[in-house]
Amino acid sequence: MEYRYLGNTGVKVSELCLGAMTFGRENEANETESHAILDRFEAAGGNFIDTANVYSQGISEEIVGRWLSRRPRQRFVLATKVRFAMGDGPNDVGLSRKHILASVDASLARLQTDYVDLLQVHAWDPGTPLEVVLSTLDGLVRSGRARYVGVSNFAGYQLQLALDVSRERGWEPFASLQPQYNLLCRSTEWELVPVALREGLGVIPWSPLRGGWLSGKYRRGMERPPADTRVAIAEEKGWGESWSNLANEHTWQVVDALVAVAEETGHSPAQVAIRWLLQRPGVTAPIIGARSMRQLEDDLGAVGWELTAEQMTALTHASDVPLPYPYDFLQGASQGR
Repeated sequence: MEYRYLGNTGVKVSELCLGAMTFGRENEANETESHAILDRFEAAGGNFIDTANVYSQGISEEIVGRWLSRRPRQRFVLATKVRFAMGDGPNDVGLSRKHILASVDASLARLQTDYVDLLQVHAWDPGTPLEVVLSTLDGLVRSGRARYVGVSNFAGYQLQLALDVSRERGWEPFASLQPQYNLLCRSTEWELVPVALREGLGVIPWSPLRGGWLSGKYRRGMERPPADTRVAIAEEKGWGESWSNLANEHTWQVVDALVAVAEETGHSPAQVAIRWLLQRPGVTAPIIGARSMRQLEDDLGAVGWELTAEQMTALTHASDVPLPYPYDFLQGASQGR
């Protein structure tokens, strides 16, 4: 596995990041399976691990922490997040200074470490002034409990505003962006990726396979998802990757192109989908999530080779969607139309 700089931090991370959302989750990866997945990722050269306090209500961090406690801490780049509810109290959610500091202390205890390399705010908090959030994160970096800070699930204007305020106040700026980004979610390119490129943020996309839609399991002509798949579960729970949301002509157009390129390259559809992301501008390390060793092995096959320019164009063209205003107008203006 190759290594890339995480934005302007000077820190090198593996070109794939292992996401720990499945660790400790019901019907997904128990602790034994999670540790085996971590072992294999390490053996493949992976050094970048992403979790969150809210994953399995802290169990994911505990599983990662017990595994990490038996290894040299400096060898790994460990990321976690703060924002969502970890209790039923009125201050057990959000990005208030009170909640951030309490959450970080609890995460460090579960992870059995004195610091995280990357502390990310999991989403924007409309109830807390941005200055409170950013000054608190700056204090955590100065205290050594976080080496760098990042952001996930922000709009473009929110990200740029946060960077500008940090710059004006002399506070630690966000070093990375963790957005949803895949062949079925290209809107990330409209504002978020340009901000990241201009400001020097690393981009670590989550859901590179769009909840399994780009794994090769789903093909044109199917009437429903196989039982016990994430898409089937999403249908029951109303998640964004549900069958009713994505079983449409655009998805099948993307899947058709993905399967065609997979057959042409001799790689699986999942490997091709992740490889496309790895070759997109600004992307540092897609976050791969696995609930079995088989899934991990398939995902690891995305490295060590490249799609041709023609294959990249075919996938990009198939996944394009009509731009809404003002992006369509701005694109036309930039092309002199």
